[in-house]
Amino acid sequence: MRLSTKGRYAVMAMADLARRQAALAAGDRAVALADIAQRQQISLSYLEQLFARLRRRGLVKSLRGPGGGYRLAREARDTNIADIVLAVDEPLRATRCGAAQSKGCMLKGERCITHDLWDEMGRHLHSYLASVTLADLVDGRFASREAA
Repeated sequence: MRLSTKGRYAVMAMADLARRQAALAAGDRAVALADIAQRQQISLSYLEQLFARLRRRGLVKSLRGPGGGYRLAREARDTNIADIVLAVDEPLRATRCGAAQSKGCMLKGERCITHDLWDEMGRHLHSYLASVTLADLVDGRFASREAA
């Protein structure tokens, strides 16, 4: 399973944006990418590329001018993690075969013996990430818990 830095960083940045937006009064102001970059220790130019894709997919809105930056396009509870990962062009599949391949990934075109296992795992991963929202992250649903 490959989830590159594009997918991880996009989720980190969107969670940061959701948290900052929740802390601000509704409609107060946008969040600057430079602030997100600093807090999350992600390159600003990399974030600009990711947010261009997120904006094209309708997950964020950009605001220009003084106090400009980004806002979530919809509520955090209505934005799931799978949408974010897919918006930055990260396929949620674990097979070695490409999505466009009708045949398998082996030299003669057959599927490898573990193809169905990895394909099913990819479907479960997508389903899981689709069930988790930005609100879940901001609310600490996944906060580390020490064993008692």
